[in-house]
Amino acid sequence: MPTAKPIAALKMLTLDCADPGTSARFWSEVLGWEQPYADDNYAMLTGPAHALGFGPVEDYQPPSWPNTKGSKQFHLDLAVDDLEAAERACLALGATAPAEQPGEVSGECSWTRLVTRPA
Repeated sequence: MPTAKPIAALKMLTLDCADPGTSARFWSEVLGWEQPYADDNYAMLTGPAHALGFGPVEDYQPPSWPNTKGSKQFHLDLAVDDLEAAERACLALGATAPAEQPGEVSGECSWTRLVTRPA
């Protein structure tokens, strides 16, 4: 049970990547967020309530799906109005669609498409 007063508020997530600029441009298009800052070492997007940062990691290897030898590291769950159109748009921006998909879940939450961002 959460405490009555939170200790902190989430303001920003920072993701490891090979190229901060490429990752920021991809997510800026997907989310429609502004990119107020980018250089070779860091890029940041700002959204309505949160920010998303991208930091380079030498020899970065993006997680694979399905990953039987490790963890997913991190993923974003997104809501879209038109699943097919959203998938096409993400693929056009450089995402890939793994052959194995997680499938559908009944109820309010569903995983019906998985696309991976450009590294």
